[in-house]
Amino acid sequence: MSSDADVIIIGAGAGGAVAAKELGEYGLNVLVLEAGPWYGNKQWEEPNQQRGPVSSSRASDLDVNLLRRQYNRYEKSMNDFLTGRFRWGSADRRQSVWHRDIPENGMAWQASGVGGSTQHYWANSPRAFASAVEKWPISYQELVPYYEKVEATLPVQFAPTTSKEELFYYGSKKAGWSFIDTLNPTSPGYRPQPNAILPPNEHLMDPSVSMEQLSHMEGCTLAGHCINGCPYGSSVDKVAKRATNVSYVPLALKTGNVEIRPNTFTTKILTDNDPVEGVRACGVQFRDTWTGEIGELYGKTIVMAGGSIENPRLWLNSDLPHNEWVGRGLTNNYWDWVTGVFDEKDLVSILGHPNVNPFVGHTSAARLDYPGLGAIQPSGISPGLFSGLAFGFSQSDYTTGQNPSPETPWDLQGKVVGNELKEWMDHYRNMLSFLILTDDQPDKRNGVTVDPFIKDEHGPVPVIQYTPSKQDTKKRNELVKITTDILRKAGAKKVHRSDWPANFFAHILTTMRMGFVVDTNCEAYQVKRLFIADSSVEPGSAGGVNPTLTAQALATRTAEKLVNKYFS
Repeated sequence: MSSDADVIIIGAGAGGAVAAKELGEYGLNVLVLEAGPWYGNKQWEEPNQQRGPVSSSRASDLDVNLLRRQYNRYEKSMNDFLTGRFRWGSADRRQSVWHRDIPENGMAWQASGVGGSTQHYWANSPRAFASAVEKWPISYQELVPYYEKVEATLPVQFAPTTSKEELFYYGSKKAGWSFIDTLNPTSPGYRPQPNAILPPNEHLMDPSVSMEQLSHMEGCTLAGHCINGCPYGSSVDKVAKRATNVSYVPLALKTGNVEIRPNTFTTKILTDNDPVEGVRACGVQFRDTWTGEIGELYGKTIVMAGGSIENPRLWLNSDLPHNEWVGRGLTNNYWDWVTGVFDEKDLVSILGHPNVNPFVGHTSAARLDYPGLGAIQPSGISPGLFSGLAFGFSQSDYTTGQNPSPETPWDLQGKVVGNELKEWMDHYRNMLSFLILTDDQPDKRNGVTVDPFIKDEHGPVPVIQYTPSKQDTKKRNELVKITTDILRKAGAKKVHRSDWPANFFAHILTTMRMGFVVDTNCEAYQVKRLFIADSSVEPGSAGGVNPTLTAQALATRTAEKLVNKYFS
């Protein structure tokens, strides 16, 4: 059996791209298989209309002008769950999305393609709380050097302040919270968000430089809407928002040792039996998403980086050894969304001008951390997405006819429609919204299985189940109360709680947990030479913070451990 690579990596998202860059720098021959398209690569000028070539391995193939054309600023064409460029599905838009069995009122907000879901992530990159990592099989201090390497590579820096952050800081201070200027919070407090976004362009306030000119220069334009993908920069590797397709992928290609193959959905892990190692991974079976062709590729080691839904699905569909924790223990930062509306005269007295303008600046550029509970983040997104997330997505009933309860500090809860929605959206520029992230804990009842009856072109489909515990619900409610108090102290005249359904999946973690499915090197206990390098191996929800930086630090560490064990 001949090897196609030293390492085959499944997935080119938050973890896979990081592992590829690290392993390529070690001198290994790396092949990355990505199920979705590759935007911004000259080999695929029409990635949604034509199959194009099989793979690319040259940094010179990356083209920022092509990326700008493919990452447009229209919400529907980018984020529509059925047809958008960031959908979970094939590059060929004539095909349907890839099916997941999700409970009623649920959805999984993920993207396929090189860069994975970092293509539309907010670039929030806080470290896990040290108090949360104390429960993990590895220490926080062991993670610090890997955090520092990722922070320097992306890079990660504290976000600049625009009006929504200034209003948040004002309300937080009046509510009695302390300002903390640290990457390692140990007590509650508010601070700027550590973001993987380049600093603002030095010409940003120069009236002689147009926005079009700024968008071709290095540095953030503070234009907002980064959830649609960011195409602003002088070259692909200098795009402001540091998704892995513009940060780690160019670095991986520059090693000369990494080949990336998009439109390639991995359907099975291949194994053999070695007299010494026992069951070990030796290759993969894949399906070409354009032609339907089935093939096999072989490698000396395999790295799964398909995420917390697809990793357990792939394990289960590959008939790998039974492990009762595969797919189990899912956490999701049990989300919620809270919005306050302000009078213009009050904003003038606080900000010096009459509008919050939530669309200006980083999507989320500040946060309040509360180890033991989670975090809250002031967040500003474009109007269409905002109206849907704030007023159209809820497990509660419609707000029409509701009478405020003296037991709840917010005024309204649930879905808003009709004239009431128009009235709220009339004040879009004067609203401040917060994303709630809860420190939910792994529970074996929650997780990913495969449907015994329903299959798609890639095999039995994943079934996702998540029910928060009473303790998780209590934490979320406490964070909502803290958020509401900050909004009131800042002068909000009316506060609305969305009450998101539990089955809204974006920060999906812990389904292939370290200490349960993989060892501390992130190698599978039961299958040698099979590693996992993404957020699915995180043993917990990291305290309720955004999980990407921790996944990337672990992927960096896993690459090092893999090399030391099998290629030293």
